[in-house]
Amino acid sequence: MPRVTVKPELLRWAMKRSGKTAEELSARPKLKKLMEWERKDSDAKPTFKQLEDFANATYTPFGYFFLDEPPEEKLPIPDFRTVSGNDVSHPSPNLIDTIYAMQRRQDWLRDERIECEIEPLYFVGSAGLSDDPEAAGREMRRVVGISDGWATNVRTWEEAVSRLRSEIEELGVIAVINGVVENNTGRKLDVEEFRGFAMCDSHAPLIFVNGADAKSARMFTLAHELAHIWLGESALTDVGLISKATQKIEVWCDKAAAEFLVPARELEEYWWEIRNKESPFEAIARRFKVSPIVAGRRLVDTRLVDREVFFDFYHEYIKRENRGKKGSSGGDFYNNQNTRIGKLFATQVIHAAKDGRLSFKEAYDLTGLNGGSFQEYADRLGIYLP
Repeated sequence: MPRVTVKPELLRWAMKRSGKTAEELSARPKLKKLMEWERKDSDAKPTFKQLEDFANATYTPFGYFFLDEPPEEKLPIPDFRTVSGNDVSHPSPNLIDTIYAMQRRQDWLRDERIECEIEPLYFVGSAGLSDDPEAAGREMRRVVGISDGWATNVRTWEEAVSRLRSEIEELGVIAVINGVVENNTGRKLDVEEFRGFAMCDSHAPLIFVNGADAKSARMFTLAHELAHIWLGESALTDVGLISKATQKIEVWCDKAAAEFLVPARELEEYWWEIRNKESPFEAIARRFKVSPIVAGRRLVDTRLVDREVFFDFYHEYIKRENRGKKGSSGGDFYNNQNTRIGKLFATQVIHAAKDGRLSFKEAYDLTGLNGGSFQEYADRLGIYLP
């Protein structure tokens, strides 16, 4: 059986990149000789099939193992994430693969809309950093079509996020919320790595929200990434809530998102009603369907409460939240596709495949669905395939 010569440093790079150890991987029957392959003084070499198994286990493109040295992987969008004020490097395979999957969707939809002679979306890049971000936040509300007090008519945070995501989709924006790489539940996205990203394009702008984050936190991320679309600035972000953002763009987007979700005028009026009641931060959170942390930060930013009061609440809230965490069943697979793919995008892909403008193989790749699951989801959307 033919063997493949692979430089040990490429094997070690792939393991480090994936966050998996040689001990962990070599426990798999097909990779039991991994430690021999990575030793420079060893003559042991993997077969093509074994190398392919290793590539799949480490989420590494197979062709990388034939390079002279490990590639320098760069994110295709600006990276504004920070941890303790420092730039973040070495994106995980899960993050990289998610961004590339979203790029494929965006590229296809852009070409589809241009071919159909659909006009560019006027609001993409309609604001600038010199504009008042709060005015931009109010304009975002107007264009999206949500009025003051809209959230009071929605029962839960989850319903509010779903409605807001749907309204954003209706504008022509691909709006995705997902906590795994496409539909692979074995590849969970890490909220400590990123909370969202925006990919700007005048014909097919895209927003991605990390669904691994708390349900109540997703609302702010959605609004923050929408602000990036308004600026016309693509970005990968961790969304500043507790510590203030340092980059000018992130500061602007934070302010626009805050006004979009919790208008200062409406907040101030409500604050004077409930400021002396028990749990006022939670009361604001329920009214505006944001997390109590977002509510508290908004009160600080509008100078209605002191930072010390907010941080006392924050530390206590985090303790309670950690104590109350429970596992999730994951929900219905096909209902999840409404947020992982989006009804609007999925409908366009399915119709293109049905009409012969797109192969079914390409449609499977764009949606992350295959065969029977693609057919079933189409049926649930009311599109019946031959």
